[in-house]
Amino acid sequence: MQVMRIDLGSMFDEGRHKRAKIGFVLLATEQTIEDDMMALMPDGVGAHFARVAIPDSITLDSLTAVGADLARAASTLLPDGSLDVISYACTSGSLVLGEDSVFQELRKGAPDAIATSLITSVIHALKTLAVEKIAVCTPYLEEVNLQEKQYLEDRGFYVTKIRGLNLEKDSDMIRVRPDVIEQLAHSVNSAAAEAVFISCGALRSIEVIERLEDALNKPVVCSNQAMAWDVLRKAGVRDQFSGYGRLLRDY
Repeated sequence: MQVMRIDLGSMFDEGRHKRAKIGFVLLATEQTIEDDMMALMPDGVGAHFARVAIPDSITLDSLTAVGADLARAASTLLPDGSLDVISYACTSGSLVLGEDSVFQELRKGAPDAIATSLITSVIHALKTLAVEKIAVCTPYLEEVNLQEKQYLEDRGFYVTKIRGLNLEKDSDMIRVRPDVIEQLAHSVNSAAAEAVFISCGALRSIEVIERLEDALNKPVVCSNQAMAWDVLRKAGVRDQFSGYGRLLRDY
């Protein structure tokens, strides 16, 4: 039998994800973000996912409780230390806990990765687009909307209007039809708003961004679009592509 001899020095290459490896910590109930991130990551960029425990209930109390599980979830992502960026992929959850608290917990589990959060990505996107007056629509309960409005205004934005669908279950949020998301965005828009922000990674908003920007003639930012753009830029990936709004196309 012929023995195969392998030169160990030339056996390896950089693998599939040689450009960047990005981790996302998701809610246990999440059913939209994985598909969106896989669609928005360019070739050579890996998307890696972990989950935190939460019931099928998006309230201030349930989102606050998630904080205790972030470090554990982060630690399960590429323990070889090769992760470049890690994001807590929940808009409402990251603003309820606060960005500093989220970063601290993520760094405990993934100390070698750049830590960020979904609300951080949104804020970065809005500032990059140079808008201050924003109209916001969400699927959330009013208690979450009030906290989101305050959070955004504390960071220098003026919320011209915020409106939610008053949904509590994440399993309902993921089933909101894209045409309903469009209608909701139109309903909060006004001449006073420089941009519209569609909040929540569970909503299938990336499917309607282009139509909304064409119809409203202003920037439209949604959670998953902003997160994909921000984590790529933090990882040093500068690819620009069309189909998901001016943020990913022009910045």
